[in-house]
Amino acid sequence: MKEMGKEKTASSLDNLIEKAGGCAVIDGGFATQLEKHGASINDPLWSALCLIRDPHLIKRVHLEYLEAGADILVTSSYQATLPGFLSRGLSIEEGESLLDKSVNLATEARDKFWDAIKQVPGHNYNRALVAASIGSYGAYLADGSEYSGNYGAAVDLEKLKDFHRRRLQVLVKAGADLLAFETIPNKLEAQACVQLLEEENVQIPSWICFSSVDGENAPSGESFKECLEIINMSNRVKAVGINCAPPHFIQGLICKFKQLTDKAIAVYPNSGEVWDGRDKKWLPSKCFGDDKFELFATRWRDAGAKLIGGCCRTTPSTIRAISKVLKRRL
Repeated sequence: MKEMGKEKTASSLDNLIEKAGGCAVIDGGFATQLEKHGASINDPLWSALCLIRDPHLIKRVHLEYLEAGADILVTSSYQATLPGFLSRGLSIEEGESLLDKSVNLATEARDKFWDAIKQVPGHNYNRALVAASIGSYGAYLADGSEYSGNYGAAVDLEKLKDFHRRRLQVLVKAGADLLAFETIPNKLEAQACVQLLEEENVQIPSWICFSSVDGENAPSGESFKECLEIINMSNRVKAVGINCAPPHFIQGLICKFKQLTDKAIAVYPNSGEVWDGRDKKWLPSKCFGDDKFELFATRWRDAGAKLIGGCCRTTPSTIRAISKVLKRRL
C-alpha cells in the first residue's frame, strides 16, 4: 500500500515535545486574529475565506504566533472543505489548491521565522511543526452540530470517511508535519478518523481533539471512555485531547484522559466566552485573561498535558503568556 507522508516524521511530535521540555505550545485563535487585521469572515467558510481573499493575512497571523512562542502552527483549513468550496462556485481543482495553500502558507511562515531566529544566539524557540487542521463534519455544516454531535441517522461511518478522505489526502501531500482533527463531537467521527488514517496508510502523526459542553463527556453525550477506546487502538494517533471548550473544564478533563489513555494529551481551550449563534456575537462568560492562562498552563502541564495552546478568542499575547511560563525551566 502506498504510504501517505514521510516515515521519518512519524516521531516528530514526540521529538518536539521532548525539545520543548516535556510540554509543547500550540498556537491560538486564528479567526480572532484575522479579524483584528481587518479580515471579514462572517461567512460559512469562516477563516477559510481568507485563503481566497487575504492569504497575506494568514501568513501574518502565523508569524505572530511563532514570535509569541508557538511550537505548532495549525493551518487555516479547519473550515476549508471541498463541499464548502464547491458550494461557493469553485471547482474541485481550485478547492484542492486552496487546501494545499493552507499548508504552504504555514510552512513558508515557519521557514521564514526559523531561518531568521536560528541566527540569534541563545534564542528560546523550537522549529515549529505545521499541523493541518481537519475540522469536524459539524464544522462544515456550520449549524452548531460540532457542539452537539447530532448528525442525524443519515450520517454513518462511510459517509464521514468519504467526507474527510480527499481533504486528508491533499493536506498530507501538501507536506504537513502532522494532522489535527479538531472539535470532534462523537464516537462515530472519531472512529471514522482512525479508520481513515489506517486505510490511507498515513505516516505523519495525528491528534484527535474533542469538544465538550459539560466538562464530562463528548458533546454527543457519549463517554470519553467509549471514544478513547477506539483511538487507543491506533498507533497513528499520537495525541488526544480537547479543543474549543471552556478553560474551566480543562483540568478535570486532563485528569480523566490520563486515566483513559497513554497517548500525549493536547488541550487548547477557548477563552471562556460563549458564541451567540442567533445574534452572531460573543458573550462574556467566565472568561480567562492571559494572566489566568499563564497560571493554569502550569497546572495543566503538571496534571499531564503535553501540548497546550488556545482556541477561539485567544490571541498571540495568550500564547506568549503560556510559552513564557512553560519554557521558564528550559
